[in-house]
Amino acid sequence: MPYNHILVAVDLTEECDPVIHRARELSVSNGAKLSLVHIVEPMAMAFGGDVPMDLSQLQQQQFDQARDRLDRLIIKYPELSKEYSHLTYGQPRQEIHHLAKEQTCDLIVVGSHGRHGLALLLGSTANDVLHGAPCDVLAVRLQNKS
Repeated sequence: MPYNHILVAVDLTEECDPVIHRARELSVSNGAKLSLVHIVEPMAMAFGGDVPMDLSQLQQQQFDQARDRLDRLIIKYPELSKEYSHLTYGQPRQEIHHLAKEQTCDLIVVGSHGRHGLALLLGSTANDVLHGAPCDVLAVRLQNKS
């Protein structure tokens, strides 16, 4: 069965290019709509939640920078549109699953480094997204830079 709506989750680094290319290929070959999402994690999550300072201004700057990078990505890839791009705060797995359900996506495409050892035990966004996903998930293998 062909896919109708593909959600590609990106981290807005240069490494997301192969993920977008693969999602775009699948979108074209299936005649599917292509949506894009980036999740900005709350800074308190990154610091373990026990930060005794107000991070709201830094968080807003982080969100604004992400919006700028997302806009540049949309310019770089004409198949992507602002209408189908999403930028939100939260925990990546939960937000990606929620958006996939809300938008009735039947495929989520994410990047994966295929880590081993401790990184594998700690998990990755790709691994998190796979568990409990409301639809198929494709993990595009990314090159390790080491």
